[in-house]
Amino acid sequence: MSTLAASLNIAMPFTLEGSVVRLEPIRREHAENFWEAAEDDLDDIFQWIPYRMKMREDFQRLVEKAFSEQERSESIVFATVEHGSGRVIGSTRFMNIDRVNHRVEIGSTWIARPWQRTAVNTEAKYLMLRHAFEVWKCMRVELKTDALNQRSRNAIQRIGAKEEGTLRKHVITWTGRVRDSVYFSILDSEWPQAKARLEAMLTAGPA
Repeated sequence: MSTLAASLNIAMPFTLEGSVVRLEPIRREHAENFWEAAEDDLDDIFQWIPYRMKMREDFQRLVEKAFSEQERSESIVFATVEHGSGRVIGSTRFMNIDRVNHRVEIGSTWIARPWQRTAVNTEAKYLMLRHAFEVWKCMRVELKTDALNQRSRNAIQRIGAKEEGTLRKHVITWTGRVRDSVYFSILDSEWPQAKARLEAMLTAGPA
């Protein structure tokens, strides 16, 4: 059995610890934490998320869906916690887990507005990529974003991912807009360079 398969067959949540953020296993009470972190900036935070995030109940449904995906071993979902305050400030996950092909996607990431464009997202990506490549021994990590979301595209490229192409008419969003999705990836052979890049970014601090 591969390291990825063996790791993901163990139904034990795990925490990824950094100096700025902690990615902790999602719990049902996080639904209220997520709502409190995002309620004042819902349109800004979730404008590119294809599913509806407008009310407290939407966050409850999101958490229940996350548990369902985890039970099927499709995703591993985290709450993003700021170290200094212990405050829940967002969420991210491993998703579209493909054990046979040693592949995983990092996605469904959102961060509350005051922590956007800080070291939070950079360190979270670093922790997840390091786990994927160095613990699970993945050959490939994927990321994707809405083709219209130029800020996200720039951020993904900034961490060293390579743009691969666009899936046209890929997703129907909750508003009815048909979204094109741009795919990126980092390969195991590219991880050492990407790792060094991320570590330099974290040492330098926010740009």
